[in-house]
Amino acid sequence: MRIHKNPLLQVVLVEPQIPPNTGNIARLCAATKCHLILAGELGFELSDRTLKRAGLDYWDWVSWEHILSWEDWVKQLDFTRCHFLSTHAMTPYTQMPIQAGDFVFFGKETAGLPKWLWQPHPERSFTIPMWESEVRSLNLASAASIVVYDGLRRLVPF
Repeated sequence: MRIHKNPLLQVVLVEPQIPPNTGNIARLCAATKCHLILAGELGFELSDRTLKRAGLDYWDWVSWEHILSWEDWVKQLDFTRCHFLSTHAMTPYTQMPIQAGDFVFFGKETAGLPKWLWQPHPERSFTIPMWESEVRSLNLASAASIVVYDGLRRLVPF
C-alpha cells in the first residue's frame, strides 16, 4: 500500500458495493495521485478478483486506506474541506470550492450518501446535473471521474 503525503484530492467511497466500480476508481486515483478512502462496510472482499481485475495492475500505485469506523472518523474532519456528492443536492459540482487535499465523498451505489452526512451541509453538497428525469444516477466510477478531473482541472495547470 502506498500513501501520498500531499494528495491533490481525497476520494471517499462510503460503503461501496460493486467491486468493478471501486477498482476503476482506484485506477483513477492511481493515475491522478489522489488518495482513496474506503469507508465503512464493503459489499465485497478486498481480495475479490473482480476488484483486482478492474484496478488491473495499478493497486501498487494506489494511495488508499480502509476506515471501518468511518462515522467517528468523519466527525473529526474539518467540514469546510469536505464535499458531498448527491443526486438530491441542488448545486452543480462545477461550483464546488475545491482546494488541494479536500475530501470528496461519494455514496454507495444503491443508496447514495446517508442524509445525516450531507443534509446538514447544503453549502458543501453538490450534484452532477442530468437532463433525463428517468435516469436516477450515474455509475459511481463515472461520477467520480467527472468530479475528480474537474477538480484537478481547477487545481493543476495541465
